[in-house]
Amino acid sequence: MQREVMEYDVVIVGGGPAGLSTACRIKQLAEAAGQELSVCLVEKGSEVGAHILSGAVIEDRALTELFPDWKEMGAPLNVPVKGDEVYFLTSNEKSIKTPHWMIPKPMHNDGNYIVSLGNVSRWLGEQAENLGVEIYPGFTAAEYIVEDGAIKGIVTGDMGVGHDGQPKDEYVPGMELRAKYTVFAEGCRGHLGKQLIAEFKLDEGKDPQHYGIGIKELWDIDPAKHEEGLVLHGAGWPLSESDSSGGFFLYHAENNQVVVGLITDLSYSNPHVSPFDEFQRMKHHPVIKQYLEGGKRVSYGARAITKGGLNCLPKMTFKGGLVVGCDAGTLNFAKIKGTHTAMKSGLVAAEELFKAIQAGRANDEVTEFTAAFEASWAHQELHRSRNFGPAMHKFGTFLGGAVNYIDQNIFPLPFTLHDTTPDYATLKPAAECAKINYPKPDGKISFAKLDSVFIGNVNHAEDQPCHLKLTDASIPLSVNLPKWDEPAQRYCPAGVYEIVEDENGKRFQINSQNCVHCKTCDIKDPSQNITWVTPEGAGGPNYPNM
Repeated sequence: MQREVMEYDVVIVGGGPAGLSTACRIKQLAEAAGQELSVCLVEKGSEVGAHILSGAVIEDRALTELFPDWKEMGAPLNVPVKGDEVYFLTSNEKSIKTPHWMIPKPMHNDGNYIVSLGNVSRWLGEQAENLGVEIYPGFTAAEYIVEDGAIKGIVTGDMGVGHDGQPKDEYVPGMELRAKYTVFAEGCRGHLGKQLIAEFKLDEGKDPQHYGIGIKELWDIDPAKHEEGLVLHGAGWPLSESDSSGGFFLYHAENNQVVVGLITDLSYSNPHVSPFDEFQRMKHHPVIKQYLEGGKRVSYGARAITKGGLNCLPKMTFKGGLVVGCDAGTLNFAKIKGTHTAMKSGLVAAEELFKAIQAGRANDEVTEFTAAFEASWAHQELHRSRNFGPAMHKFGTFLGGAVNYIDQNIFPLPFTLHDTTPDYATLKPAAECAKINYPKPDGKISFAKLDSVFIGNVNHAEDQPCHLKLTDASIPLSVNLPKWDEPAQRYCPAGVYEIVEDENGKRFQINSQNCVHCKTCDIKDPSQNITWVTPEGAGGPNYPNM
């Protein structure tokens, strides 16, 4: 196939904080040096920010490095944190509020901001364009170009392909975007990042990556209940009932809005667990319900979270490019924050790539990045928090929390804990686990999956190939159903997967139109039979203010 070819100095995949920080910094450096440097960024969402989902409370450290005068420039960091509360939910009615002195230091939010990360990304996108970055929203990076063992760029996804794989009348082939260096910043479980890590063996000698599924809602609440700047975190019920781990958040943002969510660690063992339903029943706890009652739910979304930390962080360089941010796994889960570290990885990448291009290099491995990143405060943070996840996985919420309190508040542990079991391998047979009877949604505080997907503004072109690929179409019914009661029916927060029974018997149905691009299926499927690939550009959720 003849494709149009465009040449750049740098191509960046992904319009989140890491990719946009890379783009902005490299253009700043070129401008300061009086050098012309072409940078292109592709974003699969309909606009920059459309697919961005995070809590989010962020530190401004990396942003201040990138734009020291971000306040004067109008960056949407409008709500400084004014209060921190941490709860342990002991039952569906009771809780223990953690004394402030007992909260691990990384979870303190003094000086941080409650934001919509989607809006922060939109603002960063504006700054990138002002600096001369070419941004192409609605374009997927379908594959990367490998020549002579080096990455030479990407191929964008074809448009106008029917579900049968045949071109339709409006067919437009994807373009080759070639570059001296390509930066992959797709976020958690990036489609191409996953392939690069495998192809270049970037995770050799590392612990397997670990993940959570974060489910979030945006609410308009009664102004009398709103406390702008208040941050709530907590753990325990309801996940403790199913022997799962994770935690909730509720942040009081601006304009009488709160964001509420639950992160369920994908290392859970009971295949009957439904993270979506755990979240819906969690909202009925008095600690949460007191704020939501009488309010209106505005939006819904879900996204997997890369939470393995330093022990799971792959090598981030290879010939022709880098993988940065949550695509690599730079989130500091001890802080429940990843924006500042993702941005910092992008800033370091930009600085080292600019030096390489100035030296006349192209498509080689910028090995200097590794030492530069290891010398950065972001890497130091990750090293300091390296035991957080393994301690929680090995010892549970109570004992793991105690280990982390000692590690973070009293003295650093002189050794490194490890968790070497991949999340997909943790499920026990369904017959060995208690079934969970989740309460029906009341339509006021708790809601059904499909009603939730609707307000996530999720849409895909109907007549296109399914972007959720099964390696073996027989496995859901022949293996997953008898052994694990096909957990895809429950771990997916969007109702994509169903076991349907009719006069012809049972079949595995994929409702790909519902997909919110969270990537949980790609991570948690116990047979590792599902691969998420890019759908047609601009498909998926369109998150407002999330």
